[in-house]
Amino acid sequence: MTALPQSRQLTKRAGRSRSKRNLLAAAIFLVPTVVLILVLRVVPTFVAASQSLHRGIPGSIDAPAFVGAQVYAGLFQSPGFWQTLGQTLLFNVIVNPLQIFISLLLAVLLTRGLPASGVWRTLIFLPAAVPLAGSTIVWGLALRPDGPVNGVLQALGLPAQPFLTSPNQVIGSLILIVSWIGVGYWMIFLIAGLNDIPTVYLEAARMDGAGALRTFFSITIPMLRRPLLFVLVADTVSNFVLFAPVQILTNGGPQGQSNFLMFDVYNQSYNLSNPYAGSAELVILLVIMIAIVTVQFRLLGRGEDN
Repeated sequence: MTALPQSRQLTKRAGRSRSKRNLLAAAIFLVPTVVLILVLRVVPTFVAASQSLHRGIPGSIDAPAFVGAQVYAGLFQSPGFWQTLGQTLLFNVIVNPLQIFISLLLAVLLTRGLPASGVWRTLIFLPAAVPLAGSTIVWGLALRPDGPVNGVLQALGLPAQPFLTSPNQVIGSLILIVSWIGVGYWMIFLIAGLNDIPTVYLEAARMDGAGALRTFFSITIPMLRRPLLFVLVADTVSNFVLFAPVQILTNGGPQGQSNFLMFDVYNQSYNLSNPYAGSAELVILLVIMIAIVTVQFRLLGRGEDN
């Protein structure tokens, strides 16, 4: 009679010991990541926030003077800052829904028994496996006035386009480049989400006579809400901090039309020797991203509650 309670106690002790070992192993693996996040993300953010409240001469032996919100007031009075902010928002308003829509469309097609779907997945994902700088350089060569893209257009009887050298086409060209790189990457997450949807729900909808569109919007999209909003949040952050293609291809031009906030932070800090304005722009960019991501996470929470 006493053997059974003793065995239960031994089982509980073994379970607690195993849990402690698992927690210790998790902590060991997480510590390097947490340290890197603190050193490379959190600490620089607080340094930038503090620096944005000061003003001084870079390289001077005099300590920067505390000026409060004067740096922000100067930015808000600058037409150039508002142009940069407007271009950043315009770029993201276009590129984020476009990438999500194309990624979702490709994910749905490649999970519907398309012939050679594995080959198509590999080909579509391949641009994401290439370093961003390499893809940017290749596209820069392709979109040159004498590049292969204009060669194809002229062969079809169409006029050559300026693309990256035109103030009216530079944002569209950057959207093309970023989407070429990002669509395949986000598609993989959505494919994983689609594969996790239990087929019993789809079969039940089919038996009830629901069509493909009704099933997609009533079953697939609600059950794909978590991976879809994860992709939306990650894609939003990625595009707001876009830097390499702008720095490599346009340097903020032509006529400042591709001078997005992230690039202007670099430009203010290093080219114009005004790290205080650069830090203030970085804080503003961070606040905008937090606001947008908060709204997106609220949508995610609402979907989970429903």
